[in-house]
Amino acid sequence: MKNIALYDVVPIRDLRDMVRKSAQTHADKPVFLVKDPRATRIQPAGQNDAYQPVSYRQFSQDIDAFGTRLKQLGIEGLRVAILAETRYEWYVTYLATTNGVGVIVPLDKELPPNEIASLLQRSGAQVLVYASSKRNVVAAVRKDLPALHHLVCMDEPDAEAGADSFWNWLEAGAAALQGGDNTFIDAEINPDILSVLLFTSGTTAKSKAVMLSHKNICSNLEGMCQMTKIVADDVFLSVLPLHHTYECTCGFLCPVYRGATVAVCEGLRHITKNLQEAKATILLVVPLMLELFHKRIMKSATADPALARKFRFGLALSRLMRKLGIDKRRSLFSRIHETFGGHLRLLISGGAAIDPQIMTGLQDLGLDCIQGYGLTECAPILALNRDIDFKNEAAGLPLPGVDMKIIDHDENGIGEIVGRGPNIMLGYFENEEATREAIDEEGFFHTGDLGYIDVDGFVIITGRKKNVIVTKNGKNIFPEEIEFLLNRSDYIQECLVTGIQDEDGETVVAAEIFPNMEAVEAKINVADPAADQVRTLIAEEVRDINHQLAPYKYIRSFTLRTTEFAKTTSKKIKRNI
Repeated sequence: MKNIALYDVVPIRDLRDMVRKSAQTHADKPVFLVKDPRATRIQPAGQNDAYQPVSYRQFSQDIDAFGTRLKQLGIEGLRVAILAETRYEWYVTYLATTNGVGVIVPLDKELPPNEIASLLQRSGAQVLVYASSKRNVVAAVRKDLPALHHLVCMDEPDAEAGADSFWNWLEAGAAALQGGDNTFIDAEINPDILSVLLFTSGTTAKSKAVMLSHKNICSNLEGMCQMTKIVADDVFLSVLPLHHTYECTCGFLCPVYRGATVAVCEGLRHITKNLQEAKATILLVVPLMLELFHKRIMKSATADPALARKFRFGLALSRLMRKLGIDKRRSLFSRIHETFGGHLRLLISGGAAIDPQIMTGLQDLGLDCIQGYGLTECAPILALNRDIDFKNEAAGLPLPGVDMKIIDHDENGIGEIVGRGPNIMLGYFENEEATREAIDEEGFFHTGDLGYIDVDGFVIITGRKKNVIVTKNGKNIFPEEIEFLLNRSDYIQECLVTGIQDEDGETVVAAEIFPNMEAVEAKINVADPAADQVRTLIAEEVRDINHQLAPYKYIRSFTLRTTEFAKTTSKKIKRNI
């Protein structure tokens, strides 16, 4: 096992300690780049075509002001829910609540009204801070939530719902602070108790509410920054939903902890433009996004034979030079780097496993990328590849202070991955039975993922325990392995592999496939995914993939979809639908 020194980090007791240390060290430096004139206090209203900075000093003052206003409600352990897209008010509300007020409850803004109402009720939220884009949802659920005493709209006051404006509350809190109200800034914080309540994905009835503490999150921040170099000069572009702990911990709290800057993306279709405008250096993504980046690059680079030859020569030359210790990837593929803004130095993938070939393909172009592994219950990271020590086929190395092992393994060493450390959740809210099932007597959290740990200590994930296809003779088939191979085809956009019963009662592999009709049409000039010619083309791809598999893993049948799979807001296919 390599013995590479960890990066130095500043110890933090809690998130308020983190904010105050960063505000003291980086007072006038931008913590956020936004296009909202109210957040910047600089830009006149209406001129929102360029990023403007919000300083660490201003952010810290706004946290104290909004926290003071929340404290004026006089409710101990106040539960504050957030329902909004990524924006400055979201960041302020989160840290104002956790840093001296009570419990923050981030909600998925894409959920239907009935599910949002259920989660608000289950969490016991007394305050809801929401964006004006969610006014109709709030109007639909308000009457059924008697415990929800206070509504705060992030934009203008919402008279219909009886909601005041976030900015009015911020101003009132600032005035109270000036008048000597120190109830918020002097509030004691217990880093070991519930401060963040996060609902896992799934239907409302099945979703669990994960209880996290300051200690859980702060240990995760310290651990990830010991393993991966994050510096104050870095600029993160925030593109993923903030209610997910992956984006919240790694794409929001991590840069604040390291004195870096977060640029708020205007939407998925604006990623390229915003990367260029913000001069972003780090981008957190999910595998689907990395796959899309890679496919678009390869399509553009091989658009005609002459260009393809030049591209392949550049790749071969680059690989040869790297073997000699010379790295010219950024200059050889400068046009590709300019597409990503010209400053991007690291892509971090999380949320699901990714095909190692995609990672290698991007790294060959000088787009360095690593992946990590975690779950909401782990705040979220358990393992992470280092920027200077990684394996593309691995989920990563355990974080400092985290113990990981494999239990109930088979003859190949594959078993369930479990982890223990200061980042493991307090438990599931009001669900002791589920907590006991998830965390054993030794304190190990059972992830439900299967895999093994290699000789170098890297965690290798083979699939989800609940997804494994078991044949009659006891063979285990991991759908994710076959899905990786299918997704490498130019003619397959998405797929899902499952087990079905054949005529003899044997469990066999079946695939549901959504074709990449752009590539299909370019190949055979057919635009209908239900056409026989499309099925013939996909059947050829399936046969080629079967040749790469052991016979018992062969895809015995497949169906074609005419629409994309339903996905979660983190872009994972909903396998249970």
